[in-house]
Amino acid sequence: MKLYVGNLAHSVTDQQLQDLFAQFGEVKSANVIKDKFSGQSRGFGFVEMAEKSEAEMAIADLQGKDFQGRAVRVSEANERQERRPGGNGGGFRPGGSRGGSSTGGGFGGSRGGFGGGDRGPRRDSW
Repeated sequence: MKLYVGNLAHSVTDQQLQDLFAQFGEVKSANVIKDKFSGQSRGFGFVEMAEKSEAEMAIADLQGKDFQGRAVRVSEANERQERRPGGNGGGFRPGGSRGGSSTGGGFGGSRGGFGGGDRGPRRDSW
């Protein structure tokens, strides 16, 4: 069973996280998640326990307990959702629009955005 462990101190290592959970049973893996650019801890991690009953005991006992000066949050981890490549597909598109029109630009494309062409009548002409 995979567990989410949040509100970790930035100094916590994988080994310290494993040691914390080992008192409840066999720990298959323990990983503190780090920023891919700086390498600094992001303040959370994941622990995989061999037995569901051991994981449930760890959740019950460690939830809200102090670990290295922080009250940790422990819960069953949610399944990781698949990410589509290429980001979220929105946002600022300078010099053009999303709808295939060559006019406009600005935020949000040619229709309904800010500063893009083909916006309909101007407010001062109403």
